[in-house]
Amino acid sequence: MHTNRRATPIAGTLVIVGMIAGVLSIVPVLEDPRRLALIPAHESQVIIGSVAQSIMIPAYVGFALYLYPTLRAENEALSLGFLGFRLIAATFHFIGVILLPLFLVLGHEFAQAGPADAFRLEVLGEVLRTGRDLVNHVALIISLGLGDLLLLLILWRSKFVPRWLTGWGFLGIAAAMSASFLVLLRLTDVVTPLYLTMNVPLGLHSFVLAVWLMTRGFAAHPSTTADQHGVRRD
Repeated sequence: MHTNRRATPIAGTLVIVGMIAGVLSIVPVLEDPRRLALIPAHESQVIIGSVAQSIMIPAYVGFALYLYPTLRAENEALSLGFLGFRLIAATFHFIGVILLPLFLVLGHEFAQAGPADAFRLEVLGEVLRTGRDLVNHVALIISLGLGDLLLLLILWRSKFVPRWLTGWGFLGIAAAMSASFLVLLRLTDVVTPLYLTMNVPLGLHSFVLAVWLMTRGFAAHPSTTADQHGVRRD
């Protein structure tokens, strides 16, 4: 097995960094119906959210890049697909970052607007919030999910990590992607118990996988272990 022993701990650390940045990227003021009126007093939330989501880009792509050499040795097509979907997800992250400062512009315009303009800005703000939700919680999650399915296929076949951990990942991705489709079909909203509950299994799996990579790394193939101990394989 071709692997860098430092790659998996770094990859696991990047997962943790991405998760922390993901929590910090939440902007509570945008979920308030009076968001445009409240934004000028909560600019720091928007700025922190934008910076945090920016950090998620190198964390998510870096995770794939550090694992790519090892994954490529197992299955080049699946590993390329995994990396490609991570780059697509990074593009959606970037779009999400760009959308956030627009709320600051709308908030300041709203503070100086008359009744007619205020209504127009409120409609625009709702459209912008919906667009951001679709980018972050539908397009982004689906692209990440598809890429991670390819990653899990490699891990399942190679047994680099225990299969119970890989199987947990399959179930978590299925639940998270289903939640995204519910948002797309307007059957639920992002900040609801249903949506959050459906994303819990994948969030816990990501944390456990990160800790596993940081502390245990990838398991060696039996053939590799035999070579290291000078055992002859016929």
